Amino acid sequence: MSDLQPQGRRTDPKGFIVRAVMMLAQLVIPLGIASVTIFDDGDMGKLIWAAPFIAALIIFNVVIAYLQWTKLTYTVGAADIRVESGVLSRAARSVPYERIQDVSLEQKLMPRLFGLVEVKFETGAGGKDDLSLTYLSEAEGERLRELVRNRREGVSEVAAEGEIVPPEEADVLFAMGPRRVFTFGLFEFSLAVVAVIGGLAQQFEFLLPFELWDLDEWEQRLAGPGQWLAGLGPLAQFAGLVIAVAGLTVLGVATGLVRTALREWDFRLERTAKGLRRRRGLLTRTDLVMPLHRVQALRLNTGFLRRHFGWHSLKIISLASDSGGANHDAVPFGQMDEIEPVIGVTGFELPPIDAKWARATKRYRVDKAVLASLVLLPVTILVAIVGSPWLWLAPFFGLLYTLAEQFWRWRHDYRALGERQLYSRHGWFSPSLAIASRVKLQSVEIAQGPIARYRGYASLHLGLAGGKLRVHGMPLAEARRWRDAILDSIAGTDFSELLEMKCAVAA
Repeated sequence: MSDLQPQGRRTDPKGFIVRAVMMLAQLVIPLGIASVTIFDDGDMGKLIWAAPFIAALIIFNVVIAYLQWTKLTYTVGAADIRVESGVLSRAARSVPYERIQDVSLEQKLMPRLFGLVEVKFETGAGGKDDLSLTYLSEAEGERLRELVRNRREGVSEVAAEGEIVPPEEADVLFAMGPRRVFTFGLFEFSLAVVAVIGGLAQQFEFLLPFELWDLDEWEQRLAGPGQWLAGLGPLAQFAGLVIAVAGLTVLGVATGLVRTALREWDFRLERTAKGLRRRRGLLTRTDLVMPLHRVQALRLNTGFLRRHFGWHSLKIISLASDSGGANHDAVPFGQMDEIEPVIGVTGFELPPIDAKWARATKRYRVDKAVLASLVLLPVTILVAIVGSPWLWLAPFFGLLYTLAEQFWRWRHDYRALGERQLYSRHGWFSPSLAIASRVKLQSVEIAQGPIARYRGYASLHLGLAGGKLRVHGMPLAEARRWRDAILDSIAGTDFSELLEMKCAVAA
C-alpha cells in the first residue's frame, strides 16, 4: 500500500481548538496584572472601555490560532517528510527519513482531552532544529511514527491513512505503580516552589508599599508581630527556628512528590520489535521508543540516601539524544535486580568482579590542587588585608573545598578497560558509573597540556555519539595502550554485517 500524497495535509481540525485555548490561557496572567493596575483605585467605570479591548484581544488570538492551523501542512514523501508553516513568513523544511533518529509522541493535558498528540522527530541536529507536528490524532500519530521507522529501515509496507496500527507485542521490563512513584518522590526533595514564589514576588513587587529586598523595612514590619516570640526567651526562639526548618522540609518533600508524580506517573518500559518503549507522565504523557542498535552507552546513578536503601537509576545514551537534551531514563528508580535485566537487553554488562580498576595518577590530582591554590590563596590573602574582617573566609573555604575535592576524587574515581566495554566510576556522595562499548566509540584522542606533558600524564577524550566521555589523569603509557586497544576493537568490527543483521531483524 502507498500513502504518498501529491499535496500537503493539514493537522487534525481539533488542533485549532487546542491552540486557541492554550493561547488564551497565556493571556490570563497579563490580563490579571492589567486588571490590578487599571482598577487599583476602585473605578469600575473603566470597565466600559476595557471590555471591548479584552474582547478584541481574545478574538485576535483565536483568529491567529486559526490561521496558524490553516497554514501548517505536512507531506509524506517517498524519501522525506516535508513540513510547511507560517502565516506572514513561510517556512518549509524537508527531513530525509535516514536523518530521523527517532519519533516520539507527547500528550499535554489539553491535547490529551481531545485525543491529540504532538509528533516529535528527533534529527540529532540539536534543539530547535528538531521537527514537530502539532496536533494529530492518536491513530495518525502512531501510523506516522510507524511509517517513518519503516521507511528509515527500508521497509516498504506501511499502513494507509486512516488505518489503525495494531499495538506492538511488548514485554514489560520495568514499571512503577503509585506506591513506587510515591517512594521515589520522597527522595526527590526540592525547594523549587520557594524559588518560584520568590520570582513571582519580584514580578509583583509593585503591589508592596516598599522595596521587596529592603531587609530593614521587613525587620521593622515584622518586629511588632515578632515581639511575643522574642519575649519568650532563647528556647522559644530555637523552637521557632525548628518549626521554620520543618516547614521548609515539608514543603520540599511535597514539591518533590508532586514533580515526581507529574513526570513519572504510570512509568512503563517495554521491549518491542523496534526497541525499548518508554511511556510516562500524568498531565503530559510521553511515548518514546529507543532503538537498541542506537544505544551508545549507559549511566548508572544513585544518591547519598537512596544508595543505602538500594535504589539506583539507569539512563541510556543514544544517537537520539544528540540534540543535547537529557539522557533517556530507562529505570528512574529501581533496585539492582530490576536494573540488571534492562542492562542485559541493551547488550551491555555490569563490570565483572575481576575488573582491574585504576585511579587517576596522584600527580594529576596534586597539580589540580596546586593550580587552584595559585588562584584562591592570593585572593584569600588580599581580601584578608584590604577587605572586611570575615570576608576572607569565602575564598579560604573555597580553597579548602577544592583541596578536599581533589583528594576525595582521587580516592573514589576509578576506570577499567574490559574486553568489550570500558567503565568509568565517579564520586562517593552521589556515585555514578558510565558503561561504554569499545566498538561504538567514534574516536579516541590523547590530550596533554604543558603541565601534563612535563609530568607524564594525559587525558583520554572518547568520541561518543549522544554524549561525552573523558578519562583524566592517566599515565601516558596507559593512555596509549587504551587508545590502541579501542581502535583495534573498532577496526575489527564489520559494521556492514551489523547493518545487515539489523535490517534482517526489522524485516
